[in-house]
Amino acid sequence: MDLGLGGRGYLLTGASRGLGFATARALVDDGARVLVSARSSDGVASAVQELGGAPSAFGLAADLADTGAAERLVEEARRQLGRLDGALVSVGGPAPGTVLGTAEDDWRAGVESVLLGPLRLIRALVPHLGEGAAIGLVLSTSVRQPIDGLAISNGLRPGLAMTAKGLADELGPRGIRVVGLLPGTIATDRITEIEAASGDPVAARTATEASIPLGRIGDPAEFGRVAAFLLSPAASYVSGTMVAVDGGKLRVP
Repeated sequence: MDLGLGGRGYLLTGASRGLGFATARALVDDGARVLVSARSSDGVASAVQELGGAPSAFGLAADLADTGAAERLVEEARRQLGRLDGALVSVGGPAPGTVLGTAEDDWRAGVESVLLGPLRLIRALVPHLGEGAAIGLVLSTSVRQPIDGLAISNGLRPGLAMTAKGLADELGPRGIRVVGLLPGTIATDRITEIEAASGDPVAARTATEASIPLGRIGDPAEFGRVAAFLLSPAASYVSGTMVAVDGGKLRVP
């Protein structure tokens, strides 16, 4: 299938590694050009190099919790790519903890990074998008069912999903699509760290895989291909929906 990505330009945050980088890889491999961003300058530089560098890939280190980051990212993406056809917005996971055991400051930090940071970027981005553009938000399966020990994610991700649905309503008349992606357990550095923290990574991996109908955790490239499709013109009638990439683990439709 031709996704129609040739020559198109996309901004991706949280994209120096993991799911964001896998999406950038899929976009570039299909002919798109990308600007990748993350908080680490070294991580961004490494990602750009791995993606082949200019003219296909550019980078800028930024933290979406910084109130000025959104404008800088959009300006740089426009300068380097020449056009903007959409974005994949991803932020790091908020601090773990239970509802009552999570400090109020951690809740505030979560609101800043998970909710307000993406909204600032979208506000800065939308004036430069035209018909056929797409915005994807990387959320979590906590949009549909809570995840043990991740109270902040459980509280904020569903709200951001409804915000994405509202954005799809607002931007639809302009021909701009908005979708959410709900990754399950994917083999990223974060999952490796969680498994290591359990004290028995092998047992943790075995237990996790036993809970997934497909019997394995996902590969980042599997997520990246889905995200690239949803951002592409090939998905031109998909908007306002949440797409799970979880191997069937969610217990709700």
